[in-house]
Amino acid sequence: MSTIKEVREEIEQIDSEIIELINKRVAMATKVLEAKKKEKININDPSQNTVVLDRAFDAAIELNLDASAVREIFDILIRMNIERQQELKDEGNLP
Repeated sequence: MSTIKEVREEIEQIDSEIIELINKRVAMATKVLEAKKKEKININDPSQNTVVLDRAFDAAIELNLDASAVREIFDILIRMNIERQQELKDEGNLP
């Protein structure tokens, strides 16, 4: 039987992994922005946002998670990525 301390340490490890994955996702902004520039797609692509949100919603349902909450999390992730792409564009780091 686990102690509360052990359970909290396990949760802390999972939280660290989630943050690492968020960082990886946001780091993709450079590649995404380069591809969008090449294909002349706006930074904010509502149709792709919908695809991502629907995919997350459906995956949450399959795992019996709160699909609305998962959708909100992915909405935040999308906004973070859009903000990072805008920062990169404004910094002039890409052609």
